[in-house]
Amino acid sequence: MNKTELVSALAEAHELSKPQIGRLVDDVFGNIEAALKKGDEVRFVNFGSFSVKERAARKARNPATGEEIEVPATRKVVFRPGKELKERVGG
Repeated sequence: MNKTELVSALAEAHELSKPQIGRLVDDVFGNIEAALKKGDEVRFVNFGSFSVKERAARKARNPATGEEIEVPATRKVVFRPGKELKERVGG
């Protein structure tokens, strides 16, 4: 399912227009993004949680040349499914 399909399904289920639902979905995603940028965790009970993990800078090797390179520190978004979601999906 992509965003367009989600908006269509929600618009049909709640008898609202697609533009209204589209703005709502954009706002939800925007708020999740803003919270993650601040370093907050976003939790949805029975669904799962989003958080940001810090990866330290490290040294690695280019497999083609064997040359050692410096990999910069990064931030990675992580999703952990909740217990009920895992059970419903079968995981």
